[in-house]
Amino acid sequence: MTSANNPTSYLSSIHHDGSKRYVLSPGGTDLHMGDEVTIRLRAAVDAPIERILLRTCPDGEQFFAEMHIEESQSSTTCTWWSAKLRLNMPLTSYRFLLFTTDGAWWYNGSGPHRHVPTDAEDFRLLAEYAAPAWVRESVFYQIFPDRFADGDPASNVRSGEFEYQGVKSQARAWGEAQSNWPAAMVEFYGGDLQGVEQNLDYLTDLGINAIYFNPIFTAYSNHRYDVLDYYKVDPHLGGDAALISLRHATAQRGIRFILDIVPNHAGVEHPWFKSALEDPNAPTADFFTFHKHPDEYESWLGVRSLPKLNYRSQKLRETMYAGTDSIFRHWLKAPYAVDGWRVDVANMLARHGKDQLEAEVWAGIRQAVKEENPSAYLLGENFFDSSLQLQGDNLDASMNYFGFTNPIGYWLNHFEVNQHAEPRNVQSSVAWSTQALVDSWQASRAAIPWIIACQQFNLLGSHDLPRILFMLGQDQSRNRLAVAFLLTYVGVPCIYYGDEIGMSGNSALDARNCMEWDSSKWDTDLRAYYQTLIKLRRTSPALIDGGFQVLLAEENILAYLRDTDEEQIIVVGNRGPTEYPAGPLPVALGGIAEGTQFRELFTCITSTVINGNLPLPSLPAGVQIWQTIS
Repeated sequence: MTSANNPTSYLSSIHHDGSKRYVLSPGGTDLHMGDEVTIRLRAAVDAPIERILLRTCPDGEQFFAEMHIEESQSSTTCTWWSAKLRLNMPLTSYRFLLFTTDGAWWYNGSGPHRHVPTDAEDFRLLAEYAAPAWVRESVFYQIFPDRFADGDPASNVRSGEFEYQGVKSQARAWGEAQSNWPAAMVEFYGGDLQGVEQNLDYLTDLGINAIYFNPIFTAYSNHRYDVLDYYKVDPHLGGDAALISLRHATAQRGIRFILDIVPNHAGVEHPWFKSALEDPNAPTADFFTFHKHPDEYESWLGVRSLPKLNYRSQKLRETMYAGTDSIFRHWLKAPYAVDGWRVDVANMLARHGKDQLEAEVWAGIRQAVKEENPSAYLLGENFFDSSLQLQGDNLDASMNYFGFTNPIGYWLNHFEVNQHAEPRNVQSSVAWSTQALVDSWQASRAAIPWIIACQQFNLLGSHDLPRILFMLGQDQSRNRLAVAFLLTYVGVPCIYYGDEIGMSGNSALDARNCMEWDSSKWDTDLRAYYQTLIKLRRTSPALIDGGFQVLLAEENILAYLRDTDEEQIIVVGNRGPTEYPAGPLPVALGGIAEGTQFRELFTCITSTVINGNLPLPSLPAGVQIWQTIS
């Protein structure tokens, strides 16, 4: 309710996002040119709003449409305003202009503003955008192939089998400690695709229905980002036949999977590059950039073992994505029929000095991928702001380090930024405020269309980060809080192999340790916790299709709402260190009606909304998840 001490407190009740409760269309989330959609905005019933206009910009010219109160939907708790909007452009941006008793306010994806905002954070609707619908109902599991399971020891790398960058390959026993770099790069533990197939029941029992594999193509390193042959699955992982077998086995279980591809650079031993080194007029010489042949060439961040590919070459474009049997297309076809791609260093692809070719190259990649499989998931690696690549004409999603992983770490641990050059780490020992976390999340969502935000690849850990449990100082309360946010926030969650059983590691190298298959060493309570949340994520309408609204942000507390017409879920997180006392959580600003009943997921305690508040029990460091009782 409006407070006499804070006459603008009603602003926190004003809410709109791109979810299906706020954007009604004849085709659900599929929007088409010519569709007439209903745009809705919700506000407290006593909010002093006199008039609301929907502002769009058709063909570049400003237009206002009057919004009206929906009498049938209004209640004693909230008022719904709506207006019709016809989609006559592929990308339609919009925001709201509210006239209130205290003056005019603009409301866009970043919230309410007194000033006239730029268009950059307007809400966005995409027409004729083919979303990979299966992704929204997926929970991914990331597998580093050499370290997950050894299904066929006969295919394992042998010690001394080859030498790479002056270091001989080493076969290691499963679970044996790794060496340091560079020796660690050519240490192999025997994990393969057969091992994955043999453990699919483990994944289905956990609740997983999608897998992201680190590279599986032929290479000399165990990480395989220095590819030697884009057209062959590494024989040490089982070869092409193992991928075909895995495709059949996953399809039987309803599991999708995507592969990792490296179109930015190749391995120094790739035949393309070796030919170019030997002959400056070789057919593949223009695949690379030589400053002085043969010794000076462009490489990924100066790493000479990873020569950068040059997309000025039309032949390279044909080979990589444009040709009928190009690399991107080849693996999307039967018998492999992979469900999409994760593109390594997507932020750097086709970019080098004056040659900033990313727009045309990405347009070509997207066209090729979607021609082969319209529902393929096109995911890009980017540790930074990837919003320019997330407008519907490029990537379907990015690995959401910027908009999810990093803000969580800054809030639960401390602020830190990294680079490949010195100084590598710049950090503060002070953790972020809760409001900084909220603002960061909101800014990232506001910069992209909602349908893209719902496909963002959210993660807590990966092969490039220390384990989340280590990052949080082995604090299980904060770890469980982070996991709960992962499985309930807007976007698609991905679990890094072994996190669910409590594996830890203090570096990206240690994060690649072998999967622990001795169940006596598992944290079985943690695994059961993951199972509960994964099941909720895959069955809850509010988590699959719901909106997002912050209900409370205090020093150590964050509470948010995920809502659809069918269901409402409230997540309350306490980062500690002290217990949050029992008391009322204000939920009227979320449009939650009086008398609505909720049940807490883990304790089964019930509570009922009274006077706009949901009474909550005390909360130690950790999380409560409240779900409406149908």
